[in-house]
Amino acid sequence: MEIYLDNSATTKAYESVRDIVGKVMCEDYGNPSSMHRKGVEAERYVKDAQETFAKLLKVQEKEIYFTSCGTESDNLALIGGAWANCRAGKHLITTVIEHPAILNAMRYLEEEEGFRVTYLPVDEYGRVRLSALKQALCKETILVSIMYVNNEVGSVQPIMEAASIVKAYNRNILFHVDAVQGFGKYRIYPKKTGIDMLSLSGHKIHGPKGVGVLYISEKAKVKPIIFGGGQQKNMRSGTENVPGIAGIAQAAREIYTGLDEKVARMRALKRRFIEGVGEIEDTTIHGLYDETSAPHIISVGFAGIRSEVLLHALEEKGIYVSSGSACSSNHPSVSGVLKGIGAKKEYLDATLRFSMSEFTTQEEIDYTLESLYNCVPMLRKYTRH
Repeated sequence: MEIYLDNSATTKAYESVRDIVGKVMCEDYGNPSSMHRKGVEAERYVKDAQETFAKLLKVQEKEIYFTSCGTESDNLALIGGAWANCRAGKHLITTVIEHPAILNAMRYLEEEEGFRVTYLPVDEYGRVRLSALKQALCKETILVSIMYVNNEVGSVQPIMEAASIVKAYNRNILFHVDAVQGFGKYRIYPKKTGIDMLSLSGHKIHGPKGVGVLYISEKAKVKPIIFGGGQQKNMRSGTENVPGIAGIAQAAREIYTGLDEKVARMRALKRRFIEGVGEIEDTTIHGLYDETSAPHIISVGFAGIRSEVLLHALEEKGIYVSSGSACSSNHPSVSGVLKGIGAKKEYLDATLRFSMSEFTTQEEIDYTLESLYNCVPMLRKYTRH
């Protein structure tokens, strides 16, 4: 049996996504900038995708841009937003538990471009402290970036409250949200919520790798960070990845079909898994695990066992999980997220992330629990104290 519980790292593509990507690559392969029929056919896929995301997000089609991935979307939002608004100030705000795409872009702006960055603390459940956000805002602040769902512990941020605080202080401050882990699990409406920029990724929603989306409000000032032929209204040059764009749009349509039922099933499996893990001694669940947490992410600390060791023990049984964020690198290091939430020392290098999808079954959860019941005591027995 092969059990894939690393869906926060990447997901299996829908069959319909596979089909449309193949069709565009091999049949409707024209360049969308070409004036002939093949080009017009390709351009139609791009326009249809813009329409799809505009409807799902309740925004305008002209506010949808396609990128190569969630990381590029984050970089364009942060660096492009900072460049465009630096005359108004050079202060940026984010949180200590953001994805590396945010943190490293912020560090670049801080170290190479002379911006000042405030990294907001979070509580023990991984939620940003809104009091700290209020204190951090100042006349120099031009951009705030807070993720929708944390990719390691599944904490859901109070986005609407944070946006209200930011806009009440200064409506011209750009508010960006990395929704890579939240899109496809929640209905997100940027205009209603007060979000100026929103980042999405294809391969987290059963779409193709190599394609992302960035919503940019028509009122937001953002400069491009890639230069070339002026595609996508000069905001993101380069020939559009039409197969990827068609694929991510198909994935978005499919994942939001029957969304409530899919999320309810994942929540039920999450409860079953957490109850089962609780029977193992010296374990802890990081973050919240009730209805206020993400439905698909479970972070479990197993005291006395290095995460790498347990990960490979599960792999031998056909179970695939993660020891943290797969998007930072494949080299293990202590999680900044676990440090940020104040996790106990014995769990910093002894935590695994189990992340589900709509394809996860009860049989798979039960088999994983059974494997943990066997692996954990055995590995602890041979651990040096």
